[in-house]
Amino acid sequence: MVEKNPGKPPAPELPKYLREPLEKQTAERLEAVATYAVGLAEWKRQQHQEELEHRRAEEEIDEEELEDLNEREVSTDPEDYENVPASGAYITIKTTKETEKTSYRYYYWQWREGESWKNEYIAPVNPRE
Repeated sequence: MVEKNPGKPPAPELPKYLREPLEKQTAERLEAVATYAVGLAEWKRQQHQEELEHRRAEEEIDEEELEDLNEREVSTDPEDYENVPASGAYITIKTTKETEKTSYRYYYWQWREGESWKNEYIAPVNPRE
């Protein structure tokens, strides 16, 4: 938040290495910087969204795998899971361990929370019978 104090410039929450060069600029140049910063922020949000969509397209399970879970009576509804958000989460397969003979693969819910990825276990891909 910017503090307003008559006779002094606003005190933004910016690091010194950003703040000091800006304080030396004209009002017109600062307006140009502000316009650029707003555009850059929007571009970064779009890039972030595209990266999320690309990752989801690569990792999300297909219809056949969804049918397999449904046939096994494993819920594919995020609302049936305590910590999984109702929107933005998708089901993916994670390999937790591989040996020469076996691959340990599991279904997980996956979603983005802030700057980190969250996962919640669902079921094994190949359950023991």
